[in-house]
This record gives sequence, C-alpha cells and structure tokens, in this order.
Amino acid sequence: MKKSFLLFFIYLLTLSAIAQKITISGYVSDKNSGERLLNANVYDASTLKGTSANNYGFYSLSIPPGEVDIIVSFIGYNPMQLSLIISNDTTINFELETISGEIDEITVIGNAINKVEDTQMSMVDLPVQKLKKIPVILGEADVLKVIQLLPGVQSGTEGTSGIYVRGGGPDQNLFLLDGVPVYNASHLMGFFSVFNPDAIKTIQLYKGGFPARFGGRLSSVVDINMKDGNMKEFKGEFSIGAISSKLMLEGPIIKDKTSFMISARRTYLDVVSKPIFVYANALNPDEKVTAGAFFHDYNLKLNHIFSEKSRLYLSGYFGKDRGFGKMKYGYSYSSDGNEIQDYEYEDIFGLEWGNTIGSARWNYLLSKRLFSNTTLTYSRYQFEIGAEVVEKNLTDKTKTEDAFKYYSGIEDITAKVDFDYFPSNNHAIKFGAGYINHHFTPGATKLKFESIDIDDDVVNLDSIFGNSEIYAHEFSAYIEDDIEISPRLKANAGLHLSYFMVDGKGYINPQPRLSLRLKATDNWALKASYSRMVQHVHLLSTAGIGLPTDLWVPVTTRLAPPIADQIAAGTAINISNSINFTVEGFYKSMRNLIEYKEGASFMGSASNWEDKVEQGEGWSYGVELMLEKTLGKTTGWIGYTWSKTERLFESLNFGNPFPAKYDRRHDVSIVLTHKFSDRFDIGATWVYGTGNAVTLAVIEYPKASVPGTNPNSYWRNQNLKDYGGRNNYRMPAYHRMDVGMNFHKQKKHGIRTWSISAYNTYNHQNPFMLLWRTKYGEERYDNESGQYKKISKDKTTLNQLSLFPIIPSISYSFKF
Repeated sequence: MKKSFLLFFIYLLTLSAIAQKITISGYVSDKNSGERLLNANVYDASTLKGTSANNYGFYSLSIPPGEVDIIVSFIGYNPMQLSLIISNDTTINFELETISGEIDEITVIGNAINKVEDTQMSMVDLPVQKLKKIPVILGEADVLKVIQLLPGVQSGTEGTSGIYVRGGGPDQNLFLLDGVPVYNASHLMGFFSVFNPDAIKTIQLYKGGFPARFGGRLSSVVDINMKDGNMKEFKGEFSIGAISSKLMLEGPIIKDKTSFMISARRTYLDVVSKPIFVYANALNPDEKVTAGAFFHDYNLKLNHIFSEKSRLYLSGYFGKDRGFGKMKYGYSYSSDGNEIQDYEYEDIFGLEWGNTIGSARWNYLLSKRLFSNTTLTYSRYQFEIGAEVVEKNLTDKTKTEDAFKYYSGIEDITAKVDFDYFPSNNHAIKFGAGYINHHFTPGATKLKFESIDIDDDVVNLDSIFGNSEIYAHEFSAYIEDDIEISPRLKANAGLHLSYFMVDGKGYINPQPRLSLRLKATDNWALKASYSRMVQHVHLLSTAGIGLPTDLWVPVTTRLAPPIADQIAAGTAINISNSINFTVEGFYKSMRNLIEYKEGASFMGSASNWEDKVEQGEGWSYGVELMLEKTLGKTTGWIGYTWSKTERLFESLNFGNPFPAKYDRRHDVSIVLTHKFSDRFDIGATWVYGTGNAVTLAVIEYPKASVPGTNPNSYWRNQNLKDYGGRNNYRMPAYHRMDVGMNFHKQKKHGIRTWSISAYNTYNHQNPFMLLWRTKYGEERYDNESGQYKKISKDKTTLNQLSLFPIIPSISYSFKF
C-alpha cells in the first residue's frame, strides 16, 4: 500500500511536465488593510482557465505564454482586471478594494456561482459582517448561535451555543481557531461561544464531504480564522452591551511589514447582580449571601512578512469562566439543654474553566506552484469545581472544615506541515502530515477535613483520588486532489491516514474521501460525496447542555475509536447571480459511540471511568433544503431539515433502538437582513423545531403495591416508576422570532451604532423541561371510623417549565 501511495504521488508531481506553460502566481489581499483574501477567484478570460487562492491568499495559474486577460474577484470587492503579454513565470499581487454601497447582482459573478462550480458540498461559508446583523439572545453576536440556524444543524438547550450536526453529539464537532482545536467552545454554561466576532475574519462549516486535510471528529468541522491585523493603518472597535463589553484594536507595527490584532471582552453579571445581594443582605442582617458569574477572554495575533516568499503568523486565545457563591450566617444552639452556644456557618462554592491556545505558522513559497505552511500549536482546557463548608463554635473557639475539589483537563501539543501544489489548472493538490501529543487528566477529586477542638488539638485529613493521567500520541497524514476531469466533471479525491497510540496499543485507520460534481448546465450541478471519519477522543456528558463538568477522555485498550461513514447526494442551482438553491440528502452510520451507563456520572471513585460507560452504535439520515440570497440590499436564507437520529446500546433501553436526545423530525429557519440605507438596517429570524425527545415515567406504582419489598426498606416507602423506554416522549414544538435594528451614524472619528433587539419577540413559552406534578385530593376526618378519608381523587398532570420570555436588549458600539 505504501508503494502504491508513493507511485501515485510521484505521478501527480509529474503532471506539470505534460505541457510547456508559464505560471502567474502571487497573493490576493484587501487594498485598505492588507488582509489576505482566502479563496479569491483568479480567472484568465483569454484561455477560459481559472483557479482559487488558498487559505493564505496564494494563487497559482498556469497558462500558455502570450496575451492574457486576468480577472480577480472576491465577494464584497470590486473585481480587478489586468491585460498584459507575458513570456516567463511572473509574480503578480492583486489588491482589491471593497465596494462602496450595496452589492448588486451584476457586480460580482465569480463568487456568486461557487455552489455550482465548487466540488465541495455540505459546506457553508458565513460572512462575518452578515453574522453581526442577525439578532440573537441578549443582543450579543455569536458565531455558534448563527450556525444553529443552518440546515442540518440543531441547537441544544434553548439559549445555549451547543450544536448537533447531522445526528452527531456535541463532542463530534472539530472547532478550529487559526488551526488549533478548541475543546470547550462555550462561555457561561453555553450562553456565549468563545469566538469573538470582532476578532474573526472567516467562518466555514463542513457537515459532510470532508476534505482529506480534516480529521479527528465524526460530524463537523468549524474552521475559524482570526483577523491578521491591518497592515495599512490603525483601526479599532468597541461596544458596550447589557451584560458585556468588548474592545478590538489592530494596526501596523511596521507598515506593510508587521501588524497586530488584539481583542478583549468581559461580561459583568457579577457586577450587575452585586447591588441585588447588598439589598437582600440589608433586609436580613443575620444572613449574608453573594453569588455571581462572569467570563473574560482575549484574542491576540501578530504577523510579519519576511519576504515575498516567507511570512510568520503568531496567534493566541486566552479565556476563563468563573462562577461563585457564598452564604454565611450565625445561629445559637444548645446541645445539652443548658448552655447556649453561638455558631457561625459558612458555605462557599466555586467553579472555573477555560481554554488557552497558541499557534505559530510559517508560510514559505517553495516555488511558483508549491506553497508550504509549517505549524506548531498548543491547546489546553482545564476545569475545576470546589466547595467548602466551615462551621465555627464562637463560644468555645472550635472549628470544623470540610472541603471538596474536583478537576480535569486535556492538553495538546501539535506539529504539522501542509503543502499546496498546483501542477496544472486541472489539479490543486494538498498534502501534509502531523503529530499530536495528548495529555489527559480524566478527573481527580481532592477531599479535605480539618477540626480544631477546645484544647486547640488539630485533626487534619487531606487526600486525592481519581483516574490516572493518560498520555497518548496521534500521527496523521493526508493527500487530496481537486481534479477537473472535464469542463463538466470535477472531483476531490483524497485519503486521510491516522494512527493513535495509547497505553501501548495502536489504532491505525485509513479514511477515504471522495466528492463529485457534475455540471448539467452552467447554472445547475449534481453532487455526491462519501467520507469516513475517525475520532480518538470522547466527551463524557451527563447533561443535555455542554457543562464544563463533561470530561474529555481518549480511546483506550478497551474502548475502540468511534467511526462514522457518511454518504450524501444533492443538487445546487443558481437561480440568479444572487440566489442559489441547494438540496442534499445524507445517511450517516456511527459505531463505537460511548454513553454513561444508567446512573453513572463523572463523580465518584468506586470505579475507573471506563467501567462507567459502554459502547454502541447510531445512525442518522435526512434531507436538507436551503434557499439563499447573497447579494443586494436584502440577504439571508430559508432552511429546512427533515431528519431522524437513533442510538443502540446493549444495556440501555433493554437493548432496543431509541431516539437521540436531539433527534428532531423537522427544523425550519428563516434568516433575513435588509439594509434600508447607510444609517439603518434590520435583521430578523424565525425558527421552528419538533420537540426534543425526553424520558418520562409512564406508570407509577404506589409504595404499598410494590411486591417482594422488605417492609422496613427504603424502597418500601417510595413509589416506583416505569419509564417504558429511553427518550420515549416528545416535548411540544419549539418556535420563536427574533428581531434586531441597527442605527448607524458617521461621526468625526468613526461610525457610531446603536443596536436594539428583542429575543422571542412574540413571547412564546417554549418548553425547557417537563415535570409531573400531583395535586392531592381533599381528605376529611371520619368520626365513625376515626380515620381520614379522601373525598376527591389525586390529580397528576404533566407541566411545562419555560425559561426565556421576550428579552429586549440594547448595545452601543463605535468603529474607528
């Protein structure tokens, strides 16, 4: 196999010798900022040949010598045309200017037809400026909440930023920030994502048809790139909202040579809530309560151009969440009925988690057709939860203290090298290899007990127990070729090879990938894809939302890697230069999935985490439709998804298949933005979704009727419930509308914007949780029997708990 792979690679490298051609190469960038424009189109009208820039704005176009007519385009920018006669390899860098005013349908053609031209399917490119106009909860622009509005993507708990893609779980999404994996993408229990839109340049979501360069997760890739920093002039932006504020600065350190970008944000729920607790404590002086939660994060980036061939990028992200609570009160108590003693009780709770990531990327142009990128990255996620109870006897000066702390985490160090090779206009080859050193801390518990008696004698117990740290090694290599077989037929064929080694055991997994595009007409294409994905890490989750207590653990000698095979087929139609329509059907099978056993959780030391889980399988299939308008004053999309997702585990649900928690038959989303003028624009969304699957008891047996129960046992005094099956009930359907308005005004030093929005505009009570409640019948004392007798029956009803009513918000921002 290795020999065949090498021969195939050598064959690809020799394709450039088939014909004598010259090469025009260079970079495409923004004229005003120097930012490289990823995937810009470069086209020669004289030969009808074209290419696209890579992820660093580099392009390479091979054409016969002579007269050329080069057209460069990128959506949102004025096309640039250059006519000249060339006879040798030539370097030409293009700088495009942004379009002043709104883009009309005939301004840009090259990018508007990508849905038909591109081999790639099941991928969505989200423009950051459009994202900021879409209203979300609390008025804070959020990458993941907008991704939730796309076909094939389902949200988790209302208001949170978790995503479930084509039947996958929350751990099956690969979040990349400047090429670095982010293990926890949420702030404040999921109400914010870690991705600050002010610091972001591009966002791409892959749901299927994965290119071979991606690996490590089963269901999706969210590839996010930060801004490089303005090479031309100093720019900035700040905003103040209802619960958070943020600042972004960028500019040249050495003009056209070195630039920087830095952003920071912080929420202030802890500050806003403080006066409430001060007031409450003033009403009850004997009891002091404080609580709060907040997060802060920072994005940093430096980039330096050494030469036309060499460039360095340094990126960093640092974020931390903190939640805390404290209750303190005094009381008096007599243990022997005589002496009254005074006590002081204090209960403290704390929760912290956060990501730290960094990367260094070095671009080097080896030739006019071969581009290289060498990357070193670091990623760390840490979580810690603790509680402490202190009781002081103020009379005899004794004290007891109990403390608990639980912590877990994962740490990666990665080295990789990637190449883009352009042997001809019919081939765009990517290949590379990488290594990851994983360090897992699956969970450790620290317990502390301290007691000081009346004679000042101290008893101190301190112990740590839990799962052992795990080290693992992951190697990968890939090759892919975007091939133009004929003017109508294109393919992207590739292979991703991974090897994961843990505790002396290795797992090797070849993962073939294939995407096909057949143009039936100039505006209509048929597409199909197959991809195999393998995942070497798991997220052990005990809740419906992505809590920081969820644990990242590796595959082991006992638990094999999860594997997913996905096939998809569909069509893409350009209705006009600004409107496209796509339909995709998919089927995905998954095996070696893991779930906690019934009653198991991340806490406890009775057994290793491997003993608390079991492996099973799952499958998902569905159809996705999307009608999208990308240009003009009104833009947006209408999306619809029909899907079904099930799981099968031997010891869960009596070994029968059951619907996944976020299996929803129907999902509808309508997203619209409209620009009335340079001073005013609006955004609106409407979503509808079938209710989530939940597990509810169907029969309750009264305690007296439970057979074979010891009369003195605990269970004799409890009603027993029969749940029938796992996720056996559907919540009511979910729907809501969000509306937002932006008022802009040009000031002397920049643009001021007031943003006003309303989440859940028509105040629909959406289900968050379902609860059984029993209203007990009336009883009356019977003098004759000397007992109470019921005169009306107990009535049990299923009640809905809703979380979010209409939530208005307002924010102020200034861009300079």
